[in-house]
Amino acid sequence: MVVGDFPIELDTLVVGAGPGGYVAAIRAAQTGQNVTIVDKGALGGVCLNVGCIPSKALIEAGTRYSQAQNSEEMGIITKEVSVDFEKVQEWKASVVNKLTSGVESLLKGNKVDIVRGEAYFVDKNTVRVMDEKSSQTYTFKNCIIATGSTPIEIPSFKFSDRILDSTGALALKEIPKKMVVIGGGYIGTELGAAYADFGTEVTILEGEKDILSGFEKDLTSVLKRNLKKKNVKIITSAMAKSSEETDKGVTVTYEAKGKEETIEADYVLVTVGRYPNTAEIGLEEIGIEMDERGLVKIDKQCRTNIDNIFAIGDIVAGPPLAHKASYEGKIAAEVIGGEKSEIDVHGIPAVMFAAPEIASVGYTEAEAKEAGFDVKAAKFPFAANGRALSLDSTDGFVRLVTRKEDGLILGGQVVGAGASDIISEIGLAVETGMTAEDLSLTIHAHPTLGEITMEAAEAALGRPIHIM
Repeated sequence: MVVGDFPIELDTLVVGAGPGGYVAAIRAAQTGQNVTIVDKGALGGVCLNVGCIPSKALIEAGTRYSQAQNSEEMGIITKEVSVDFEKVQEWKASVVNKLTSGVESLLKGNKVDIVRGEAYFVDKNTVRVMDEKSSQTYTFKNCIIATGSTPIEIPSFKFSDRILDSTGALALKEIPKKMVVIGGGYIGTELGAAYADFGTEVTILEGEKDILSGFEKDLTSVLKRNLKKKNVKIITSAMAKSSEETDKGVTVTYEAKGKEETIEADYVLVTVGRYPNTAEIGLEEIGIEMDERGLVKIDKQCRTNIDNIFAIGDIVAGPPLAHKASYEGKIAAEVIGGEKSEIDVHGIPAVMFAAPEIASVGYTEAEAKEAGFDVKAAKFPFAANGRALSLDSTDGFVRLVTRKEDGLILGGQVVGAGASDIISEIGLAVETGMTAEDLSLTIHAHPTLGEITMEAAEAALGRPIHIM
């Protein structure tokens, strides 16, 4: 291996150190490969640094502040509750630092070489890695591309000090008095709800007929009731048209129901989607096939049309979720290592973390029927669960979608406290081919929220205990 003008020879190269890339690198090393990972940014990618983890920390801080102000029914009366937002941000940063430093330790512990810089593909076996001072050529036998995605910018709402993407919204130094969120997907809804918990007057402008269009309406209706209690205003079928920015705030012009309206805010958060980071890294030049959105085309083993190059995460089809990227990273690494692995996306859960949380895995009832199954959908409400009552979190339900003939669990949906954790058991049931009877016979500890899944299974069997 020669450093300098001569290329450095690598075995397996991973481009991108987000939750897809670093997991792929570790799994590749576990299969006996010599692995190098390259990234121009911080280890952990968007998720750990400016996405999943800091947003959940901010949501938790907002939830605790809101609870401190609204627990009179439990007999807890607080006076003069205040927020030191600078300290909130410091705590959030400490959570991020613990995880990102942990990723570096894991990579080094698995003997993965870490290279800092931006990769550009020269040919199907060569990349050029550049930083501010120098560049170096590397050749590789196999490569996994995991370069992630970037927030979409609207032409009339260029990102600035007052018009923010999700990264900017997470880094605010003050709690806004008013905030407009353009886009009612899971990112906009989560961050809007988090700031509403801190007392911000939030307005969500959504171009579709409803927010969170990826989830069923009876799930989102529970959330919307809670958002209304927090004084979050939701305007649907609304098109954001223009903005006028000053040093103190932004005026947003939007169209809804055929009328133009304006609204003033301290900040505007734009969350209308993300685009894959596949441009300007040489993929077209080496012949990697992509679709019209810039997503890389792959097969069931994450392999591109070039046999030794794999792609995972936000740059391939499917929801831009960290756990999907990690899952695909393991598949790609195992395939390179000679294992018989392939993608099965049916068991990938989707979760929205605003209170109450929403989660879904496998088929919905409508999707199962469309796929040709004769199905039964059975619900059990949080309001009939002892643990939910003791938590004062009784909004929501668990629904199981089962095949009528044998009770096979095809999917499930949850809205309520702890939905993000409850969905894992349903995901396991879907993945392993369990039936409603299997879940009903599994003894669940009492009192726990997990019992709601067991009770939903008993409802699917037609013999529920705690509901009529």
